[in-house]
Amino acid sequence: MAQMMYREAVLQTLFAEMERDERVVVLGEDIVGGMGTAGGPEAIGGIWSTSVGLFGKFGKDRVIDTPISESAIVGAAAGLALAGKRPVAELMFADFIGVSLDQIWNQIGKFRYMFGGKTTCPAVIRMAYGAGFNAAAQHSQSVYALLTAMPGIKVVMPSTPADVKGLLTQAIRDDDPVIFMEHKALYGAMGEVPDGDYTIPFGHARLCRAGQDVTIVTLGLMVGLCEAVADKLAAEGIGCDVIDLRTTSPMDEEAILDSVEVTGRLVVVDESPPRCSLASDIAGLVTTRAFASLKAPPGLVTAPHTPIPFARELESQYLPSPGKIEAAVRQTLAWR
Repeated sequence: MAQMMYREAVLQTLFAEMERDERVVVLGEDIVGGMGTAGGPEAIGGIWSTSVGLFGKFGKDRVIDTPISESAIVGAAAGLALAGKRPVAELMFADFIGVSLDQIWNQIGKFRYMFGGKTTCPAVIRMAYGAGFNAAAQHSQSVYALLTAMPGIKVVMPSTPADVKGLLTQAIRDDDPVIFMEHKALYGAMGEVPDGDYTIPFGHARLCRAGQDVTIVTLGLMVGLCEAVADKLAAEGIGCDVIDLRTTSPMDEEAILDSVEVTGRLVVVDESPPRCSLASDIAGLVTTRAFASLKAPPGLVTAPHTPIPFARELESQYLPSPGKIEAAVRQTLAWR
């Protein structure tokens, strides 16, 4: 297996799928580099360096720079998908989905249902999300709870380079619309990536750590924090199941419930604010379907219900941290 960064796994998967299937088209703001950028096309290859080289390989008909309009990007992807293409659209920041919610919520998420299964909309919408870069309230949000709540949309959140390849390949080949969310702080993360054709089915969580005492459910950037806490606690004889959801829609409810039935304790670590959040949804799932197994109330580690602050010191307090996660685990263990 090759070692590569998270962003390289995105790029190599796009290369592989565009070579495999000529219907795959990528589009987004500055993904070519902007005609007229100093150095010409490919000078940028996207601000996250996830489309470098695509234009030179596949040309202007399959690698398309768009206007600065998320509604146009997603609307074009919807039309391309209905016309038989397999578009991969990039939104530079997840925060900007607000201006394309009609296209996502009322259009691509409902096409298959409203047309009685006579058509599909195999569009992938990639977007960078998450805090930790001091990008302030409009460029740092985690909007996956909002998107997960929309029927007809699949929501995918890889936490490792290997999962990027497996899940993005699956997303591009899927006949339904997929929101593919990439945490900005993970783009430089290194990891092993399987060689050859590799897919990961949606709705199958990954067990990152195994233990008998507490179930920790998390996703995205938070996975690494939870693994570090589990490793620290393991040295004290405290065993934690750490479950990386990978996808929030569909969600692997069975993996969560099976783990809680063994441990009797649940901690959910979620970067988004707590109201109507993924954390509250999972806590509700467990308390309604595994209540008899619980030995303690579920612990929730989330951001506060506030906009994300710009100041570095405030942002660090805003985000879940290893200390907060460890404290939540110990609090659930204190119930006897």
